[in-house]
Amino acid sequence: MNRTDSVRLERHFDVPPELVWQAWTDPTWVRRWMGSDPKGTVLSAVLDVRPGGRFEVTFANGDGEEHTCFGIYREVAPSARLAFSWEWRSEPNVESAVTVSLAPDASGTRMAFEHADLGGASQHDYAAGWQRTFDKLERALAGYRSGAARPSAGSKSP
Repeated sequence: MNRTDSVRLERHFDVPPELVWQAWTDPTWVRRWMGSDPKGTVLSAVLDVRPGGRFEVTFANGDGEEHTCFGIYREVAPSARLAFSWEWRSEPNVESAVTVSLAPDASGTRMAFEHADLGGASQHDYAAGWQRTFDKLERALAGYRSGAARPSAGSKSP
């Protein structure tokens, strides 16, 4: 696989792996950070986090333009690893694969992220988009550390 076929990023978060896992798997948390536009908002998040389960997240950019991503969970290892397919409603039949690996470290969690099988068919700039998205995730988790954001475990999306 060459560099243009995948995006690999590592991030550190000052919270335990269980909380980063919750941020990826709880609709309440996903609404706080998903989407690469810093002024964007998640409109809906439906997650059936189990092997073979589906997810769908719709968000709006700051200019109001809506986007929907969806996929199927392939691997679910709580607080350790999440793998799923990735598609955009606006780009039918362009499927890629995302893997998120979480590991505890001395001061929180190391997240290794890979978005693979890109193949150049998508119009998205995934490297920049995921960086901005994870900046939002970092801010959401910082809110948790400060006590400002504490969604309940297992909450459901409307």
